[in-house]
Amino acid sequence: MSQLTTRMRIRHRGSPPGPKNATIPWLVRRLLVGVLVLFLVSVLLFLVTQALPGDVARIILGKDATAEQVAGLRQQLGLDQPLLGQYWHWLSGVLSGQMGTSLENGEPVGDIVGPRMFNSFTLGFMSLVLILPLAVIVGVFSAYKRDSALDKAFVAVSSLFTALPAFVVGMLLIAFFATSVLGVLPGVSNIPPGDLPWWHPAELVLPVTTLTLMGVMYLGRLVRASFIDAMNSEYVQTAILKGLGSRRILFRHALPNAVAASLPAASLVAAVTITGVVVVEYVYSYPGLGTAVVSAVNSHDLPVMQACILILATAYYLFNLLADVFAALGRSR
Repeated sequence: MSQLTTRMRIRHRGSPPGPKNATIPWLVRRLLVGVLVLFLVSVLLFLVTQALPGDVARIILGKDATAEQVAGLRQQLGLDQPLLGQYWHWLSGVLSGQMGTSLENGEPVGDIVGPRMFNSFTLGFMSLVLILPLAVIVGVFSAYKRDSALDKAFVAVSSLFTALPAFVVGMLLIAFFATSVLGVLPGVSNIPPGDLPWWHPAELVLPVTTLTLMGVMYLGRLVRASFIDAMNSEYVQTAILKGLGSRRILFRHALPNAVAASLPAASLVAAVTITGVVVVEYVYSYPGLGTAVVSAVNSHDLPVMQACILILATAYYLFNLLADVFAALGRSR
């Protein structure tokens, strides 16, 4: 979550405009900039993957292949073309929905990436369904019990989880729940190809728990801070002086404003959760985009690697855009 913290700190530099009549032009510019950013990401991704050590044709054919066989396969795969021609061929294929063919097994990349993308987004969606309400409940309760032992404990624990990488949290959960300590849950998410993830609920518990803990601890702190600010605001203090009931003040005044102020952060948490599945999937061997990237890197399967990373980068950008839209709507209210 450190990258999310950094982004929240610097967000004010590029904050969207406040007036409503300036929001739509800003959003159009933001979309155009996003298209440019994704284009640059595709260029960088293509160059980085092409710069990986090793000859793809030699890796596919093996060490015993002759120079003629290697040259023939390079020509067949289009690897003998100039780099610019290779990039244009790849980009035009991506834009038309044809992501190429896997160099490892000859299958269409879409057939490989499609089910894994579904698995990854299922894992991320299930985590977000838990993160958002739990973060609100925990954050509001902690703020309501401000400076109590429970509040201090939450702040301390959330600070610890924010500092820990996702793979450390995952390994700790595996050590506690999947080994001889308790041994009640599988430490590896073996979901057979073709099966839907929710057909294997036991295999989903630890990956979802890891992402949920990381998200709730971070977003819960932001909700806590927003709720404290809302309770200290003038309109809430005025409501208190008017003698309104505490429940009415809580649910009709403070809570809606605290949640609204946390929406941009919630979108960023969603972005980090979706892209964070890469690490979590690797820890639990979950059959998603994360494990597909690792497998493609090991086998030098460039088309699969490029497709997976580009999908994750696009998802991250879209959630960041959603966070900016929420911030713009909040400023224009």
